[in-house]
Amino acid sequence: MQFAAARRLRTIPIGDWKRRRLLRRVWRHAAVSGVGRRGFTLVELLVVIALIAILAAIAIPQFSTFRQRSLDASAVMDLRNAANAEEQMFATTHAYVSCRNANCQTRLTGFHRTPNVTIRMRAGRASFTGTATHSSGSGKVWVYDSAAGGLR
Repeated sequence: MQFAAARRLRTIPIGDWKRRRLLRRVWRHAAVSGVGRRGFTLVELLVVIALIAILAAIAIPQFSTFRQRSLDASAVMDLRNAANAEEQMFATTHAYVSCRNANCQTRLTGFHRTPNVTIRMRAGRASFTGTATHSSGSGKVWVYDSAAGGLR
């Protein structure tokens, strides 16, 4: 719109200095209002890329921490489920069962192991202990001791 007004000013029969002054005002107004800009400047694009990089640098470590926590939680849940299956086995046969990994699924009725969880149950006469860890988790070994009251 300002460009059309500037073209019209060129055809008006006024003094040269007045025309220049009016043209300057029109072009100054066009520059301030952003008329004629067609895209983003390089600085604006670099600022946006920098902000995205900062947000990614914050979010990626948090994501890996949350992922490790969820994998550790699956190991703990497997250990608790195995402990419940051990108590169910003791209630029916009056004996605890020792087992390891896939062997636990066949020996403990109702127990299903999560993939990549290493689990081991050791039976005693009146109690049992169990350990579990996830291969992609934090590496912490979770221990369940029935004589001590559960998960430690």
